[in-house]
Amino acid sequence: MARKKKETNPAVEETAKANIIGAGEVVNQQITKTLETNFMPYAMSVIVSRAIPEIDGFKPSHRKLLYTMYKMGLINGGRIKSANIVGRTMQLNPHGDAAIYETMVRLSKGNETLLHPYVDSKGNFGKSYSRNMVYAASRYTEAKLEGICTELFADIDKDTVDFVDNYDSTMREPTLLPVTFPSVLVNTNSGIAVGMASNICSFNLRELCETTIGLIKNPDFDVFETLKAPDFIGGGQIIYDRKALEEVYSTGRGSIKIRAKYAYDKSSNCIDITQIPPTTTCEAIIEKIIEKVKAGSLREISDIRDETDKSGLKITIDLKRGTDPEKLMKRLFKMTPLEDNFSANFNVLVAGVPRVMGVAEILNEWIAFRSECVSRRVYFDLNKAKEKLHLLLGLKKILLDIDKAIKIVRETKEESEVVPNLMIGFGIDEIQAEHVAEIKLRHLNREYILKRLDEIEDLKKSIEDMEDILNSRSRIKKIIVEELTKVAKKYGKDRISEIIYEADEEEEIVEEIPDYEVNLFFTRDGYFKKITPLSLRMGGEQKLKEGDAMMYSVSTTNRAELLFFTDQCQVYKSRACDFDDTKASVLGDFVPTKLEFDKDEKPIYMAVTTDYKGYMLFFFENGKVAKVDMNSYATKTNRKKLIKAYSNKAPIVAALYIPEEAELVLTSTAGRNLLVNTGAISAKTTKDTAGVNVLTLKKYHKLQSVRFYNEGEFAKPHRYRTKTLPAAGATLSSEDTAEQLTLE
Repeated sequence: MARKKKETNPAVEETAKANIIGAGEVVNQQITKTLETNFMPYAMSVIVSRAIPEIDGFKPSHRKLLYTMYKMGLINGGRIKSANIVGRTMQLNPHGDAAIYETMVRLSKGNETLLHPYVDSKGNFGKSYSRNMVYAASRYTEAKLEGICTELFADIDKDTVDFVDNYDSTMREPTLLPVTFPSVLVNTNSGIAVGMASNICSFNLRELCETTIGLIKNPDFDVFETLKAPDFIGGGQIIYDRKALEEVYSTGRGSIKIRAKYAYDKSSNCIDITQIPPTTTCEAIIEKIIEKVKAGSLREISDIRDETDKSGLKITIDLKRGTDPEKLMKRLFKMTPLEDNFSANFNVLVAGVPRVMGVAEILNEWIAFRSECVSRRVYFDLNKAKEKLHLLLGLKKILLDIDKAIKIVRETKEESEVVPNLMIGFGIDEIQAEHVAEIKLRHLNREYILKRLDEIEDLKKSIEDMEDILNSRSRIKKIIVEELTKVAKKYGKDRISEIIYEADEEEEIVEEIPDYEVNLFFTRDGYFKKITPLSLRMGGEQKLKEGDAMMYSVSTTNRAELLFFTDQCQVYKSRACDFDDTKASVLGDFVPTKLEFDKDEKPIYMAVTTDYKGYMLFFFENGKVAKVDMNSYATKTNRKKLIKAYSNKAPIVAALYIPEEAELVLTSTAGRNLLVNTGAISAKTTKDTAGVNVLTLKKYHKLQSVRFYNEGEFAKPHRYRTKTLPAAGATLSSEDTAEQLTLE
């Protein structure tokens, strides 16, 4: 049976709209007003409440999770299921269990994201260096707080930080954590807000504590004395660039160059990469190396595989015989993410305002924040001590006559009158009398009361000391220094990232290309062959496609540069080593496909050079010749394609590469021949120059062909030469005509 469509009552809809202010109305509003009223609050919420860390080093999501675990007693107890923690955290963070669990994963020891993780994990928490190693669901994993978290929550119950209501006002949560060390720079922290972002690198805890102590003792302390460079959980090698680090340390923005760490296994002829930059993954590195191998840029590699297991990260690269591993790694650093840059952006919220600060400025802000925490803790303890002293002073008066106190209590008829009668009988206030009235019967002995009274002098000294601390900034700083020293001693570790110096990297990296003699062949249809002399001697007749013909052949080396000029005024650059050795019995490589020519583009000429000396000559139907310095085609960036390789103003007849000046014979459709020395043609550096007039042509005639002049080819060569250009040339003499017939 078909379900009946629900009918709507227009009158009911109108009534519903009337109950919502502005519902159903179309209002013309300026875009700036809309942004102010709608987008700006959203942007501020993302900046202040989500993406940017505060001076304690945490975003709200981190803080809510860790505080929940702290209140669950997971700082000393055993691990519990992650799903339980996630569920409890939703009392403070109502953004979904997936987001909370992902936050826990990044804070965990197992994920290896943080230099000093805050969550002690058990189970599969994935790996930050691999995008394929995905963490298990929260119902399978377990977690508790790491020991270092005691430094995050130290004295949090002593009013050291402010507390606010959670989203439904059923709980209270801290706005900051009273961290006893500058955690904001201890662990990596990144976030993307609206219109701004933050990307903080990690520093060695021991070095950072020493640096903070140095700044406390001397505001002009040079942070480079103790804080040499960042330190990353993944290790790697940091290329020390003092200028770049100074920029990061002073401005909070800059770039830090990190490269992978490797070892060469001589027995199996392979390279094992065990540490990579924190900005990349194993999969990204392997994919890039495979891409370069397929493109022919890395011929020394025979295989690559990911051997990462429970023991840690490992990428193995098998090398071909005779490969120098150090030279190969230098090329890999240049061509792949094995060397990468960490883009620092030290954007931190201070008093709710985002600020990009340098290292010293952040540490000074943290010192000010920690000083406030210590002052509030001391003030809290001072009030507690004063309250206790007040009670003990009341107890001291009771000591004068315990029997009197017992008598007052016994003879008082109503319970409500006990406290007032004690106040009158001993001259104490209500708080003191209440305390005396609550003393257990077993404690109404002189020994108990005397022990309590012995604390009075100690309390007075302690109160005096705490008041002195509150009035002395130097004593507060001394307390912070003592705390930092303890943290560095208890939780400090040796550096993981190695520092190498830029001076070691100045050697120019040159690609190793095997050098041996080869014979190159290029056909009219665009097929190319590279054959070694031995193979050429042993091979038979050159195999060609039906209708094709050999256009160019040359003997050179495997390091030669190849320039393929096309009918679209473009040149594609390659190298002889980019082509595989082959035999005469095969067709060879089809150049347009190999070099990825544009659609319907055809090669017309191949130039071979090893030093880019000499000239390229382009001959056009209108009798003009363009002489271009070969060096104009040399590029430092190894570009594969150059546009405007020659002029397109007239149809091209031929192209020739001449390493040195030569004599050429130009023949027109009128049967005239002109003998020209290329030295008489002026060279240009502009590749697409239109050229100069060389052959004078009559109407309806054009340049037909060009060839090199062979000595003795003409009986009287001077007949075809001319002192000035352009010239019309001369028809063949009877002697040359007869010789031409004889040659045929």
